[in-house]
Amino acid sequence: MTDAAASSSRRRMEAVRRHLLPRPPPVLSLNQLSAPEAGQSPVIIGGMVLDIHAKPSVPSHPGTTVPGMVKYIGGGVARNIAECMAKLGTQPLMISVIGDDMAGDFLLKYWRLAGLCTDGILQVPDVTTPVVSNVFDGNGELFAGVASVQAVETFLTPTWIYQFYRRISIAPLLMLDANLSPESLQAACKIAYESGVPVLFEPVSVVKSSRIAPIAEHITCTSPNEIELIAMANALSTPGKYNFVKLEQCSNKAESVDYLFEMLSPAMFFLLEKGIKLLLVTLGSNGVFICCREHVNFMKDPKRCKVTPFSTQLLEKLEGCSLSSMPVNLSREGSSRTCVFHLPATSASVVSLTGAGDCLVGGFLSSLCGGLDIMQSVAVGIAVAKASVESEANIPANFSAASIADEARRTLLSARQIWCQ
Repeated sequence: MTDAAASSSRRRMEAVRRHLLPRPPPVLSLNQLSAPEAGQSPVIIGGMVLDIHAKPSVPSHPGTTVPGMVKYIGGGVARNIAECMAKLGTQPLMISVIGDDMAGDFLLKYWRLAGLCTDGILQVPDVTTPVVSNVFDGNGELFAGVASVQAVETFLTPTWIYQFYRRISIAPLLMLDANLSPESLQAACKIAYESGVPVLFEPVSVVKSSRIAPIAEHITCTSPNEIELIAMANALSTPGKYNFVKLEQCSNKAESVDYLFEMLSPAMFFLLEKGIKLLLVTLGSNGVFICCREHVNFMKDPKRCKVTPFSTQLLEKLEGCSLSSMPVNLSREGSSRTCVFHLPATSASVVSLTGAGDCLVGGFLSSLCGGLDIMQSVAVGIAVAKASVESEANIPANFSAASIADEARRTLLSARQIWCQ
């Protein structure tokens, strides 16, 4: 091939690249209240994915296309959580894998422009970057989706994870998403167990949530929705033992919450018996259940917490709105009582629901790392999730500490104890 022909070929390929990925996403703006610092960082291991979002502008019809909008967005449960934490003032180490292709370049460039650490991101030649294609209805609810994330299971191996043994061993916490292979989940849990690092397991989907079964005794916290909770309990028990029937109609929120507790409490209590210390069961517009033993302590080593300017603002605003206002003490040693609290969701103008759960977890983990208690951290997570559903992107462009704190305070003041005995 002549130099001219080669140059022409490169230009055509670059044109294709620009067409498929029109432009890199806007620079991820870290909150100005939180400059990155060296030292211990929470570690996030899991999928780094290119999300393709398709939303029709008219009612869809089977068997044909309809007008609408298609967007490319950085996605993946672990990636979304890591980005959310970064924007809330907590700089995580992301351990993941991408392909050496257009989608991989898109995701890696985004991360580098954000000033985030790319040490843990393995870019593999001749491998397709994980991609998820989602189709939404007119209300922003997911209608259908297809996920191609085989690269995470194949190449995010125990060997790669062990490259970061020391970073994991000194981390304030470790988060794993269920896109990892069972072998990689076990390897990461082994490092965390040996080092006394708390572990949060994010179930990702109903199908993958069952991957908790071999590692349940090493999981400090998990954050399923209703049907993922049931799937996890059945994976650790007799299949079909636990069931969930959605309530089609109810007269008010309180009735709906009481019904959800009645349906879900057997599975929640069973998972605690299996060794999980803390459950955050997400209930969509009905809020969150916190289920734990009275003496639970997520952050085993408070010295690993790093108070940031962002978390300082949250602490100041939320002073007095904590577990101390409840009739139980989650840090009291020697108690075997099981407690369930309900924290309501706040009303939101829904644009897209895809990043809400990831933002809730990101807000929760960032707050814990910043020195907030469990109840405060969940309330912050709910506030961050509200900001997400009101945004087109999985993760909003930025967060206001004052707004997040105000929303979290409202949630805390409406929290109630459901069960404690």
